[in-house]
Amino acid sequence: MTIPIRLTLNGKPHAIDLDDPRITLLDLLRERLGLTGAKKGCDRGQCGACTVLVDGRRINACLQLAVSLDGAEVLTIEGLSEGDALHPVQAAFIAHDGFQCGFCTPGQIMSAVGLIREGRAGTDPERIREGMSGNLCRCGAYAGILEAVKDASARMEPREDAA
Repeated sequence: MTIPIRLTLNGKPHAIDLDDPRITLLDLLRERLGLTGAKKGCDRGQCGACTVLVDGRRINACLQLAVSLDGAEVLTIEGLSEGDALHPVQAAFIAHDGFQCGFCTPGQIMSAVGLIREGRAGTDPERIREGMSGNLCRCGAYAGILEAVKDASARMEPREDAA
């Protein structure tokens, strides 16, 4: 028995038949759909390497069952840029060396995008640190990440429907 779900994934509609109702969004993205940007770091929702946006909100994809997302809009790092034009957060991460090994970078970027869209980033370092606290970087690139989020936040307008 399969369970059909429909998702809008990176702006495109997808009809997916789930063989197992226990598959997480992360495993669906990586193993079934070939979108490997979101990383499986801890698989417990503690590191943020799997952060994606669902209906505009940041989530840990390793904790979300795919079956619960029928009708949802999912945005991953693969859908963030528009062609060759980088998203402002991606460009800021490059400009401020907001990464080292790169393993956590997709999750960091998606969390920063969500934080800015929610209108919760601003340019206050403490506010940004608190908002990004669910995303860990083993390399310790936090200074560059902070500067990247400050820069992108100053350039981007928060969504009008932000909470």
